[in-house]
Amino acid sequence: MEMNQYLSIFIDEANDHLQSLNENMLRLEQEPEDISIVQVIFRSAHTLKGMSATMGFEDLASLTHEMENVLDLVRNNQLKMNEVIFDALFKCLDSLEGMVQDVVGGGDGKADVSDLVEQLKAIVRGDVGGSSGKSSASSPPNDAPLVATEMLLDQYQLSILEQSVDNGLRVFHIEVIVREDCVLKAVRAYMVFEVLERNGEVIKSHPSVQDIEQDKFERSFSVYYISHIDKDQLKKSISGVSEIEEVKIMAVDRSSLAELDQSKQRENEATVQAIQSAREIAAAAAAAPQAAAQPASQAASAETAKKAPAAPAKAAGAAAAGGRTIRVDIERLDKLMNLFSELLIDRVRLEQLASEVRRNDLTETVEHMARVSSDLQNIVLKLRMVPVESVFNRFPRMVRDLAKSLDKKVDLVITGAETELDRTVIDEIGDPLVHLIRNSVDHGVESIADRAAAGKPETGTVQLRAFHSGNHVFIEIEDDGKGINRDKVLDTAVKRGVVTPEAGKKLTDEEVYMLLFAPGFSTADKISDISGRGVGLDVVKSKIESLGGQVTVTSAFGHGSTFSIQLPLTLSIISAMLVKLGSEKYAFPLSSIVETAAIRREQIRELHGNRVIEFRKSIIPVVSLAELLECPDYRDDEEAETEMLVVRKGDKLAAVLVEDFISQSEIVLKTLGKYLTNIPFVSGATILGDGQVALIVDPNSLIK
Repeated sequence: MEMNQYLSIFIDEANDHLQSLNENMLRLEQEPEDISIVQVIFRSAHTLKGMSATMGFEDLASLTHEMENVLDLVRNNQLKMNEVIFDALFKCLDSLEGMVQDVVGGGDGKADVSDLVEQLKAIVRGDVGGSSGKSSASSPPNDAPLVATEMLLDQYQLSILEQSVDNGLRVFHIEVIVREDCVLKAVRAYMVFEVLERNGEVIKSHPSVQDIEQDKFERSFSVYYISHIDKDQLKKSISGVSEIEEVKIMAVDRSSLAELDQSKQRENEATVQAIQSAREIAAAAAAAPQAAAQPASQAASAETAKKAPAAPAKAAGAAAAGGRTIRVDIERLDKLMNLFSELLIDRVRLEQLASEVRRNDLTETVEHMARVSSDLQNIVLKLRMVPVESVFNRFPRMVRDLAKSLDKKVDLVITGAETELDRTVIDEIGDPLVHLIRNSVDHGVESIADRAAAGKPETGTVQLRAFHSGNHVFIEIEDDGKGINRDKVLDTAVKRGVVTPEAGKKLTDEEVYMLLFAPGFSTADKISDISGRGVGLDVVKSKIESLGGQVTVTSAFGHGSTFSIQLPLTLSIISAMLVKLGSEKYAFPLSSIVETAAIRREQIRELHGNRVIEFRKSIIPVVSLAELLECPDYRDDEEAETEMLVVRKGDKLAAVLVEDFISQSEIVLKTLGKYLTNIPFVSGATILGDGQVALIVDPNSLIK
């Protein structure tokens, strides 16, 4: 039974709907009177409920059902959104996300939602302070016929009713309830229909006319009805039929018809139907005899494969103005990347062989293959690129909750969300950004009173922006808060022994700000549950550096701070400089190399026990790679002249001594595996064209 296939569809769709719910709830909080936003939220909640019920996640379904009841009252102007309702709905979204994450982790998606359900029910009853649900208490959602799902209209029915309203005819929704002791319900219903047909036309009935004739209904039935007589006359005529307990008639106008468009509802429910039909087909295939099971299952899978993507594709098409995309499992892209990596290694091998054999036809063929594979490489790399929007989307809600808990007013402004990064980086960058944004809101942006005293607007601003620059992506978090107190940071660093007082006097402003990233460092006067415990920024720095990036800080005291993160575009294939140390070969990422040169022995000087050289009118340290890596058959101190690489880490430079340069090459990063962890100065390995393994040196680890 291939339930995992349907589960992944459910998880993807559920996450999309939860994201949509969060975004639109934040929009609604800004524009609480905009009912169109409530409609979007309602449809997402409704679809999520249906999907969850179909997959058997009852707690998910019951919570979204109660959310629907609240939203239903809001969209029908029977309830006004207020802070209490927003907080309750946001808590529900948190709980739903938790349950979906439980499903992702292989759980059953169960959670105790009884408190939330009771809170939502209290809102519907009007028992919660601030809610204006009095009218709702007397008219629960199920009694609101205009929004009942079964009474939604298709385009044809909707068109008839709209034309009737435009032509001045009366359109009604009528609900007829027969007495409990009525023996022949179908006969009474027939008599009611006879009255209706004398005075107008029934457009739609629920249950269907056939079911009503066969007595397949409880005590009530509803119709949409076009008539030339008024409401009172109509009620009097229907009430004249025996054993009719109550007749509810509601006039339908043009605005209420807009809510009854079933086409939108169908669109959202397409996914649910796809999952349902897929399960039914798969179940049928599994139950069939073994001989027939395999082809049947294949047919079912093929059918499912056709049906399942159809619904999201349709929804996406409507939402993304004709964007044509497919959803591909990241594992398949990883496999594609691994296969291409092998191809790239073979290409380098072929190029080396062609240079040795020196045959024109072979050289031309290899050159053509190199061009094609280069294009293919660009495509494969682009396939893995994901907009940072997928990470940024979580922050508006987070900043909203943080600001609320800190009693601050904070606007989060996001720009460049369409900037693309490798999926591997995207997966890792979320947590560091959470730390930095939480720090900006907690430590950066002042309280409302402090901002007013400083002559600033009450609402602080945190800018989150992403942009490309060369082969890197920059992500910046800038706030207009109080900035970093340089003297306070330095004093704290000296007290904690992070720097000596003498060394501290020589530090630039930026170097002092970077002391914030020292482990356990905190200048917070008061420890909060948000930040200030001295954990976080050191983790941020190590995580970013593990991704091949770096973080820098600039600040203006009293005016705000900016944390800037520089990240590589991709971590899978990089351009590198291959160097030689005796019989061994090493690779340096080209993005870290500033310059290559040769240096004579007498140019290297001793300064406080460290070797340095003068480079571009500044003194930079010299690093012996052979010494650090304990190279068995090469020592640069025996050479009169040696080659050097000048590498960069932020603003710091260092000269790395090597025996010889080999060439520039595009290399495929391979991890060292679990048996070779925590090797200093080495970030991975690659396979060269001659089959030899070369270690990739991490330049950041060479510079202290």
